[in-house]
Amino acid sequence: MTPKPRAVADLQSGFAFGRTTLGDPSLTSEDDRRRVLELLIRTDPLLMPVLRAARCLALPDWRLVSGAVYQSVWNALTGRPSGHGIKDIDLVYFDGGDLGYEAEDAAIARAGAVMAGVEPPVEVRNQARVHRWYEARFGQPYPRLACTDEALLYYAARTHAVGVRLEADNRLSIAAPFGLADVFAMRLVPNPVLDNSATYTEKALRMKATWPEIEILPWPHATAGRDGALEAGETAGGDTPAKDAGDAPGATAPSAPTSPAPAPTPPGSHDPADPARDWITLSTSPRTELPK
Repeated sequence: MTPKPRAVADLQSGFAFGRTTLGDPSLTSEDDRRRVLELLIRTDPLLMPVLRAARCLALPDWRLVSGAVYQSVWNALTGRPSGHGIKDIDLVYFDGGDLGYEAEDAAIARAGAVMAGVEPPVEVRNQARVHRWYEARFGQPYPRLACTDEALLYYAARTHAVGVRLEADNRLSIAAPFGLADVFAMRLVPNPVLDNSATYTEKALRMKATWPEIEILPWPHATAGRDGALEAGETAGGDTPAKDAGDAPGATAPSAPTSPAPAPTPPGSHDPADPARDWITLSTSPRTELPK
């Protein structure tokens, strides 16, 4: 499945389409950004077929997340063809009823059969399992999640934290706990809730080579990162957690690297554990229910 070039002009009807306008919360509302994102996705020749196929799989609490979404926005904003620079497509789901390695493998096999012709490849991961292997692999604990959308709170950059799902009634559900302004501004903003500084820097430099227009904000209170550490929500080639080979039956988990203390959270940063900040409810509300 090879996406075709798409004319940005086709997306501009009724919107002030541009990174300066859409990336500035004083000029456009979050509701406007969600409407533009929906329009971009529905006219994208790569994303829509994948979303329809994912809906047919009916994985519990599934979403298409991170790079394939925000990088598709960047391609549209800069006039690049659909699929440019996208290394893989991250399809995540949440099945807390079966945390076994075999169950996730079965879901991966099902998706592979349905999406065999999709390029770039689709990576499938069960977010309910990440806490079981993350610390052994990356040297720091990862919280036990309650749903797929909660995983977005732990990505290395707030800009990465966006997910979409095509519902049974054809409605496009969007989750963006930190909002979409940074996505449309083409601005990478760190999320220091976990010590992901090395991953953030490595990914930022790689993206800068593909989209030179992006702005990169530095990691706050930077500490030495761990070599090879991945963000929560990232594979070695993408944005969702890589399945740890050490979690497979009969395999030995790799030894945990020595880790520095996590960088302190700057004043004003979001703490996902704070019950007063219900980002999940806000980000998953239908667009018509958002404050005007």
